[in-house]
Amino acid sequence: MLCREKTACFTGHRQLRDPIPTLFSKTEQEAETLIRNGYRFFGAGGARGFDSLAAEVMIKLKEKYPHIHLILVLPFPRPYTHEKGWNEREIVLHERQIRYASKVVYLQQAYSSGCYYKRDRRLVDFSSVCIAYQYKATGGTAYTTRYAQNRGLRIILI
Repeated sequence: MLCREKTACFTGHRQLRDPIPTLFSKTEQEAETLIRNGYRFFGAGGARGFDSLAAEVMIKLKEKYPHIHLILVLPFPRPYTHEKGWNEREIVLHERQIRYASKVVYLQQAYSSGCYYKRDRRLVDFSSVCIAYQYKATGGTAYTTRYAQNRGLRIILI
C-alpha cells in the first residue's frame, strides 16, 4: 500500500526548453533530498519529455537507493500509438521504464477525452509533494501544478 506522506509525483512539459543534463541533475538533486527525508514512492505519468526524464532519474537513483519505487501511472497502454510526436528513442525509453518500474497502473484500456487529466489527478491524489517542470501557465502541466497546490501538496519547481 502506498503511503501518501512518503510519495512524490512528477509533472512537466513534453517539450524541454532547458538543457537535458541540467534538468536531469536538478531533478536528481530534488528527488535525492526527498529520499533522504523518507520518501520511497515516486509517481510519473509516462509521457514524453519531463515525465520520461524523471523516470530515468528514478531508475538511476534506484541503483543507489534500492528501497525506492518508481510507479508509472499511465492513462492507457502504448500512448505512442495515439499521440503524435513520439520518436523511436522515446518509445524505447518508455518501454524500458515500464520494465524498470516497481508498479505500472493503467487507468483505462484506450484513449478517451480527459484521460490525461484523470492520470494527472491520480498522481497528485496519492502524493504529498509534486516536482514540477513548468514554464507555461497553460496546458496539462499548469493544470496539474494548480491541482496539486489546491490539494495542499508541496510544489518543488525545477
